[in-house]
Amino acid sequence: MTMMPPKPKARPERVSLWRYMKLFRQDILSAQPARLYRAWMAEFRTPFFRSFMVNQPSLVDEVLRARPLDFPKSDRVGEGLRPLLGNSVFLTNGEAWLRQRRIIDPAFEGGRLRDTFPAIWAAGEAAVARMETGEVEIEAEMSHAAADVIFRTLFSIPIENEVAAETFHQFRAYQRTQPILNAAAFVPLPRWMPRGFSAETKRTARAIRGLIAQLTVERMALIEAGDAPDDLATKIMTTTDPETGEKFSTEEMVDQVAIFFLAGHETSASALGWALYLLALHPDWQDKLSAEAEAALAGGMEFGVMSKLKLARDVFREALRLYPPVPMMVRETVKPECFRDRDLPVGSQVVLSPWHLHRHERLWENPDGFDPDRWATENGKQCLREAWIPFSVGARVCTGAGFAMVEGPLLLAMLLRAFRFERVEGKDPVPVAYLTVRAKDGIWLKLTRR
Repeated sequence: MTMMPPKPKARPERVSLWRYMKLFRQDILSAQPARLYRAWMAEFRTPFFRSFMVNQPSLVDEVLRARPLDFPKSDRVGEGLRPLLGNSVFLTNGEAWLRQRRIIDPAFEGGRLRDTFPAIWAAGEAAVARMETGEVEIEAEMSHAAADVIFRTLFSIPIENEVAAETFHQFRAYQRTQPILNAAAFVPLPRWMPRGFSAETKRTARAIRGLIAQLTVERMALIEAGDAPDDLATKIMTTTDPETGEKFSTEEMVDQVAIFFLAGHETSASALGWALYLLALHPDWQDKLSAEAEAALAGGMEFGVMSKLKLARDVFREALRLYPPVPMMVRETVKPECFRDRDLPVGSQVVLSPWHLHRHERLWENPDGFDPDRWATENGKQCLREAWIPFSVGARVCTGAGFAMVEGPLLLAMLLRAFRFERVEGKDPVPVAYLTVRAKDGIWLKLTRR
């Protein structure tokens, strides 16, 4: 018997602002009412700003694809991440963001996916060798594996490297202390006022940035000596802005590596953990993937295997639909707008929610069910184009989206080829939003070797 994938219980339709703020800080998913799974648009007012959640695909397209510069990223989310990310491409807007993308994007173009494939494969083999049978908290294992991928592809070092291991350790501590939002998300604070970060959040952010700076300085020395490996860090650090001729400074590079680590490791770990849980709930799909992986991977490391992992891709895509790692994105209006006959004043918050869009009852057939076959249906194909945005879309689409769609299916295939994953009775995970969509008490699965 299969089970329906879990989702948080929705809150009552009406709560006080104070109650909403408290729920929001604890978990932004369960703070939302159930009607958002069928609404095209919803408004939320506070004494300080107005917020509009937009689920209508044409309006999502307007904000993300058609007019992205008219809807810059809101600082209300950025405030909570700035101690770690500084002025990374994830947080900047306008000319600063355009300049950063001109330098970063070439590292992910053309044949770079093929170039990074051996490093991803090696991290997958290391994960398979490292994992043990019995009851395992799979989120921790996937965090380890995804961090290994990032360090191998960015700096050509495995997670066992001393600096890489310490960075991963500090990030785990940071993740446990930093909510996705702080007080500044609700109350406009002057620049001089403290942001309410805990001492541990600030300590771990400093530690992570210090370790990344060490790696960056060491790499700069190798580049100047003409002895640097041809990996993503070297590519980004040696790329000049075609308009200004400038390169990233060390401080700027620390900002960018911090977001690569956060986005590339944290989001992949979230998606892989949920994908394995979904497969534990659906042993028939697990067996299909295992058979596909056995056939595809038998010939060894070859980029061509990716075209053979069709089921793994569809399962990973479905996991990203049901549990999008970044559940909400917030933009801000810079001029008056009108959506669905509602006026949006300047400074309004426009919330785009992959979590609700991906489960929208008026868009998807069987929106809460696990069905990787949906991508071959007309409804699935249409929704894939219009209502599936785990990496965002448009100008601000995640630079590493193609990278993730190689890493995710490949690691799933390698793990399913080696292990069988089973649900642990009484330990079903409850999704909550920390930095990404994670399980409240972890994802516990029972592993046996195939």
